[in-house]
Amino acid sequence: MSGDHDDAAISRQVRALESLLEAKGIVGGETVDEVIDGFLAGASPVNGAKVVARAWTDPAFKERLMADGSAAVAELGFSSGGVQPQRLRVAENTEDVHNMIVCTLCSCYPLRLLGPSPGWYKSEAYRSRVVREPRAVLGEFGVTVPADVKITVWDSSAETRYMVLPRRPVGTEGLSELELASLVTRNGLIGTALV
Repeated sequence: MSGDHDDAAISRQVRALESLLEAKGIVGGETVDEVIDGFLAGASPVNGAKVVARAWTDPAFKERLMADGSAAVAELGFSSGGVQPQRLRVAENTEDVHNMIVCTLCSCYPLRLLGPSPGWYKSEAYRSRVVREPRAVLGEFGVTVPADVKITVWDSSAETRYMVLPRRPVGTEGLSELELASLVTRNGLIGTALV
């Protein structure tokens, strides 16, 4: 690859491919739009929140999720990838470790579980700084992690996507799985929020 991963370059490449498919009579533009719309319709951070809530309430599921994220999310009817499946690894936040995800090359992440990526996730500033100075980046999101907590940054790739399993908030023992899922944010699944 050329290393040119900005949105404009990707858009030009996608449009060129779409034009070629149309010119060869393989597929029409409406069909491409329908496929993309259908793909994005199932992509939401609500899906990732449901996975987290299940892990918080079901120790056996959590064990399977940590061992093989792709297989565990499939149990709930979710895939970890898009057109071609990627391996999902889940990084659990604990008292001693806080995890964050990034894709230093572009903006790969588990779209089906986190929804479309936010603009800041795709920015060069985030992609470069989170690796060098994760505490400073967390601070800009309003998150303070104690100095004795290790911060681990996971770099997604075309083959492997990551999702953070946030720590369950204290005092939520009586909440249902649905209520717990409502506490989980997309930023919590990325690691730029605590939940």
